[in-house]
Amino acid sequence: MRRDYLIVIGLALLFFFPFLGGVHLFDWDEINFAECAREMLVTGDWIRPQIDFQPFFEKPPLFFWAQALSMKMFGVNEFAARFPNAVCGLVTLLLVYRIGLRLHDQMFAWLWVLAWLGSFLPHFYFRSGIIDPWFNLFIFGGLYGFIEFRWQFLTAPKPASYWQKYRWLLLGGFFLGIATMTKGPTAYLIVMLVLGLYWARYRFRGKGYLKHLLLFSAASMLVAGLWFGLEIALHGADFVERFIAYQIRLFSTPDAGHGGFWGYHAVVLLIGCFPVSVFALPNLWGDRQSEDELLESDTLAACQRSDFGTWMQLLFWTAFILFSLVRTKIVHYSSLCYFPLTYLGATTIWRAIRWDVRPKLTTVFLPLVGVLLGLAVMAIPYLGRNNEPLKAMFADDPFALAALAADVQWKVWEGLPGLILLVATLVGLYYWQKNRPWLAAQAVFGGGAVFSALAMFFIVCNIEAHSQRAAIEFYEEKCGEECQIVPVGFKTYAHLFYACKKPGADSSTIYLVAKVGKVDSLAQLSDYKEVGRKNGFVFFEKVKK
Repeated sequence: MRRDYLIVIGLALLFFFPFLGGVHLFDWDEINFAECAREMLVTGDWIRPQIDFQPFFEKPPLFFWAQALSMKMFGVNEFAARFPNAVCGLVTLLLVYRIGLRLHDQMFAWLWVLAWLGSFLPHFYFRSGIIDPWFNLFIFGGLYGFIEFRWQFLTAPKPASYWQKYRWLLLGGFFLGIATMTKGPTAYLIVMLVLGLYWARYRFRGKGYLKHLLLFSAASMLVAGLWFGLEIALHGADFVERFIAYQIRLFSTPDAGHGGFWGYHAVVLLIGCFPVSVFALPNLWGDRQSEDELLESDTLAACQRSDFGTWMQLLFWTAFILFSLVRTKIVHYSSLCYFPLTYLGATTIWRAIRWDVRPKLTTVFLPLVGVLLGLAVMAIPYLGRNNEPLKAMFADDPFALAALAADVQWKVWEGLPGLILLVATLVGLYYWQKNRPWLAAQAVFGGGAVFSALAMFFIVCNIEAHSQRAAIEFYEEKCGEECQIVPVGFKTYAHLFYACKKPGADSSTIYLVAKVGKVDSLAQLSDYKEVGRKNGFVFFEKVKK
């Protein structure tokens, strides 16, 4: 087994760490969080997060601490901002391998690892600089601690000490408290909903369940309260009050224009988590155990597998429904679903290997989604070179038209990731229909891992060149210059991070940055002159008198 762990580490190092700094950070979240970490280093204030050297009330500081430490090691750059999540990817793969081995067997452990490596969004977020990978890992770790405690409490001999009896419960509470310090009390809300639904499923029966729930909650609140209490002691309750108000606003209104239809996250998870999403579909509800598998139901391991499947279903539906109800729609809000989705998808393949159970739903959706997605990605370079249809779609948006006209050299071979996904899907379908599910899994997840890595390198890099690179290059040119940069008419954090803004900077040299279509009023300002425009961005400088 040690050899397997070394292979898992090798795969994580191969897929998650190379070229982390190959593309600029993306507005808003990546640059927002990286800027918080940079300002921690500049000010030396590691307690209260800041943006533009003003208190930032939206997030606790734990993830920014990790990024700031990374920047101390690697410098203030994209690689350092994304490095913590690459580490999270490594930890996640090791954890799911260990749990998969604990509940099932070596085959399942590898299926769960491959499901993470070979599905686009789960893979992609470990190469990003956003908070959610660590947030989700801590939530899952907290929930698993409670689950493992309950199993041992109900089945194991009486332990010799308090720590042996409650260690899993206390560790789970610790990780849930850490999750709260990473992104906020949504972590506690989600886990409590899952625990409550599980208890309700068994008509609120279960020896000691309420007592354990309260102890688990106390442990998590104690950990989270260490920082919140320190913040209140140092600065009063203002941060906590505004932080809570922000959380409520996310649930009640489409914050910062991030709205969407009710089924938004269903589409995101089905397409974004391909191919594991199509394998998970049959297991999202009910228990699909075969008759052969039911023969093992009297064994402790089989009972725990069935119970864990129930927990994963509850976690999936809780996160999915909760964030479908939230008015703010952002892709990574449903990323907690990746843990149950990858587990339930791996379960489908594992059952196919062991008991020849191959759901028709997977047979239909595997080629349907995989072929369409592969063809769509193959078409992106063509549309980049021949973008008249896109220009017609955005005829009323001057900025989009200017961005599409950017001098980005799309090459036909950059559609290779789509071709790889298409071929992997068809090969996987062939093996799936030939009742060779292990080979099918290797094909679709192996192809998915290569697709994800190459898509980041080819497709995402060019999209960034169209969308924001012109502005970021302007900000980079001003790094070290005594000046002020003021975005006009749009929200961004890029000018703070890439121009290396310092606290208290006050200069007579002022630059205004606006988007095409919203510059008429600026053009009328007599004390500003236009100094350039590129890819939809227009730059003005204050005239010195």
